Amino acid sequence: MIEIIKKLCTGCGICTKGCPFGLIELKEKLAFIKEGCNLCGACVDRCKESAIKIKSDLSDLSDLSDFSGVWVFIEQAEGKLKDVGLELLGEGRRLSDELKTKLTAVLLGEKVTELTQALIEKGADEVLVCDHSSLTYYSDESYAAILTNLIFERKPEIVLIGATPIGRSLAPRIAARLRTGLTADCTELKIDEEKRLVQIRPAFGGNIMASIITKKRPQIATVRPRVMKPLPPDTERKGRVIEIIENLSSIKPKTKRLDFIKESASGPGIEEADVIVSGGRGLKAGENFKLLEELANLLEGAVGSSRACVDSNWISHLHQVGQTGKTVSPKLYIACGISGAIQHIAGMRTSDCIVAINKDASAPIFDIATYGIVGDLFEIIPIMIRELKRI
Repeated sequence: MIEIIKKLCTGCGICTKGCPFGLIELKEKLAFIKEGCNLCGACVDRCKESAIKIKSDLSDLSDLSDFSGVWVFIEQAEGKLKDVGLELLGEGRRLSDELKTKLTAVLLGEKVTELTQALIEKGADEVLVCDHSSLTYYSDESYAAILTNLIFERKPEIVLIGATPIGRSLAPRIAARLRTGLTADCTELKIDEEKRLVQIRPAFGGNIMASIITKKRPQIATVRPRVMKPLPPDTERKGRVIEIIENLSSIKPKTKRLDFIKESASGPGIEEADVIVSGGRGLKAGENFKLLEELANLLEGAVGSSRACVDSNWISHLHQVGQTGKTVSPKLYIACGISGAIQHIAGMRTSDCIVAINKDASAPIFDIATYGIVGDLFEIIPIMIRELKRI
């Protein structure tokens, strides 16, 4: 909760100008906080008289033994579970077994209760599910408020969220409200000797790997999709489903969804594709992506791209693979004219089989390639297409 200490407030009005949501006003020369405050803390930092306080049991607790359990936020869309949540359940299962604690899946949405058994089969010991018509589509305010309340009440020690557009919006809001730390875009997680979560992520443009420890609880991390492996389903597993009843009428979102328009893309998206044919600067021009599209279609795959092609407007950001794009882990990744910058490699190195085609025999991509072809992609890819059609 947030509180104005009246005997310290001078009515200077600095907090009213500092509130990014315009939810503070002056009444009789005293600051007054209106309904809808999300506890971002901007006013606390600006108040020179220390007249505004945010009280949080989580931030004030020094006894870390009050926190236990590993939580995974499960993304879903149109009644279907997103792969990233199942991947994190697999990693969460490993972490919870090492900590000898419980693994909890948290699922929000409309008509999603029927999905809970699948989460148990994928490793969850229990599922917290909030099923309501107002949660059909993701909303920053609603989802953040519900998850913050749940974490506040139940005190998990670790919370894992996918580093997706939704996760990158949701996680910082929760961390800010709970006054705890957040490590974003993790690619690896470990438990150290003191039973703390070591969160490993690329830093300085991917040139080093940073190991980060959060002193406060809960320890919140977003994890890149496709870097963790989901567990195979175990239909014999048993678990508990807990239905969460929230007073959603008190949550008043500041935005309203009018419509959802999917960006058109032929074939599967690169996140789900088993085969990706990816192009780099070696393609020389945007129209040459048609060659990759033909090969990808024959392999029932998707087209990927390096950042250089996206920056040159040869292809949309939807296709970008790498540290500033999407992380993929297909069964087959064909890199065409991609030199292999560390930022690109960070997004595809977990692919099962990597085939590199490049004229430069010293290109870094060959260091991680399963198979390397030194040659002109404009000669090699047509041969591959011709042979696939013949087969």
